[in-house]
Amino acid sequence: MKTQQKKLTRSFYTRNVLTVAKELLGKIFVKVENGNKILSGYIVEVEAYKGKVDQAAHSYKGKTKRNEVMFEEGGHLYVYFTYGVHFCANVVTGKKNEGDAVLIRAIEPVEGLNLMAERRFGKTELNEKEKINLTNGPAKICQAFNLGRKENGEDLTGGKIYLLDRPKIPTKEIIKTKRIGIKKSTGLLWRFYIKNNSYISKR
Repeated sequence: MKTQQKKLTRSFYTRNVLTVAKELLGKIFVKVENGNKILSGYIVEVEAYKGKVDQAAHSYKGKTKRNEVMFEEGGHLYVYFTYGVHFCANVVTGKKNEGDAVLIRAIEPVEGLNLMAERRFGKTELNEKEKINLTNGPAKICQAFNLGRKENGEDLTGGKIYLLDRPKIPTKEIIKTKRIGIKKSTGLLWRFYIKNNSYISKR
């Protein structure tokens, strides 16, 4: 990891959810464990959820105990449990009480691959298919990075979990599609991924 790469500040996150979603592509997601062990990867696929107008957003019907982190100011991590088995991680965006967030759908691993592999597959020697499958889905990311209830509400401007800045991905390199696995507000083209990246969850 290059030391000159800067951590994203609060002002990056407190903007419109669709703007932030597209600009999250290519940024580096970092988790520090035990003070020195670093896991990181490039964000390559996301989905935006806008509480006030989006029936698929957890926040659409208002604040609950489960979704209260979505109503924090942008720059917090919202981690939720789904289907009784998986965790999914989201970046909260916008101003306080807006209820907007971006689901991190896929990451291209950079650092900590052995630890990720151990968590995902119980081994460190991976074949090519397993390497691609390491973090190419929201639940896989949480398993590899060990993200769960403890990380829900984590401040992304702190030192435990944060994002490093990288050059903005050109618009022509971003694919825009419908979101995956939802039953409401299905017409919104709010899934974004980096064109031709091998680590996206679904083409």
